[in-house]
Amino acid sequence: MTKVFVYGMSVDGDNFTDRKKETARLKLNFENGINTILISPRRMGKTSVVKKAIGELEGNDDVMTVYMDIYDCRSEYDFYNKFAASVIQQTAGRIEQWVDNAREFLSRLSPKISFSTDPMSEYSLSLGITPATHSPEEILNLPEIIARKKGKSIVICIDEFQQIGEMTDSLSIQKRLRGVWQHQQNCAYCLSGSKKHLMMNLFQNKRMPFYMFGETMLLERIPTSDWTEYIQGRFESKGKRISEKLCALICDTTENYSSYVQQLAWNVFAETEDVATEQNFDDGKDALIAQYSAFCQQTIQGLSTYQLNFMRAILSGVHSGFGSKKIMEEYNLGSKSNVTRIQDVLIEKEIIEKRKDGLFFADPIFAIWFGRESHVGMRR
Repeated sequence: MTKVFVYGMSVDGDNFTDRKKETARLKLNFENGINTILISPRRMGKTSVVKKAIGELEGNDDVMTVYMDIYDCRSEYDFYNKFAASVIQQTAGRIEQWVDNAREFLSRLSPKISFSTDPMSEYSLSLGITPATHSPEEILNLPEIIARKKGKSIVICIDEFQQIGEMTDSLSIQKRLRGVWQHQQNCAYCLSGSKKHLMMNLFQNKRMPFYMFGETMLLERIPTSDWTEYIQGRFESKGKRISEKLCALICDTTENYSSYVQQLAWNVFAETEDVATEQNFDDGKDALIAQYSAFCQQTIQGLSTYQLNFMRAILSGVHSGFGSKKIMEEYNLGSKSNVTRIQDVLIEKEIIEKRKDGLFFADPIFAIWFGRESHVGMRR
């Protein structure tokens, strides 16, 4: 099935936009065994970039790749089970080899193959690894052992790696991972994540085990000019047209967040008969806000009045100086110490983020929704 625009999942083929520089750099790192730290907000396309780089390694018989998403891992041994199963599955040529490889490279196991809940995979491998069966070092050395046996190098791509930082006794887990991985000669790691403040703490803090573990890449927004060419091309592929002005509006509204650009472009496309109009854009934008309304409602549940007031200040164009007497009184933020606590909580919840020029909403669509809700609330 050919899709005009794709969002809510990783993209490839004609739906993959630009990222040539980042893809080329990742591929180069993979081929040369360079550890890479890839950081970007959600909906910016980091998973698509990683998978694009993996795809471009097809035909390179010297490098094997393993991709895993650990977003659902909540404990150390959740991670070890996901890690081992992913490595065994993706370094085996056939499903029939999974069990044999598991028994060969990890003894004391009774591996089972079952139907997978992952829509991207028909089957899954269950290993049942526990502290009683295997030490962390045995699991973490698995790709190095396989690489030596096969005479190849292996690149392990771990998405949503910030989950490691949220596990119980996280510091000890990080020390164990780094302690094993840094000595491997035939494996390289691409560790990516979407919670910027957590990822930066894991890899940029000198006191943390993963400090200076590899090259850090911050995924930037795709320029409007590239998006314009892409959006117009997708419209034209179905016999429709859209102006550069409306393409720019789509990008401006979504702040060039890849997934949002694709979704809003699709909404406008769905509203367009032949040539996109401003009314088509407005209807598409309203549809986008409605599609995320439940998520936005959930985001503000449980927030205090002070926290909501802080967000209203940002909405009004205040991005710094929140501790000044004037701003604290105008927006009813309480004391200076309270302002600091509010800021920390909202950053932790990923509602706002710190940029070079101050504090901003982390999600552009939430910002629009919150602006509309605040306006309605003030009118009431």
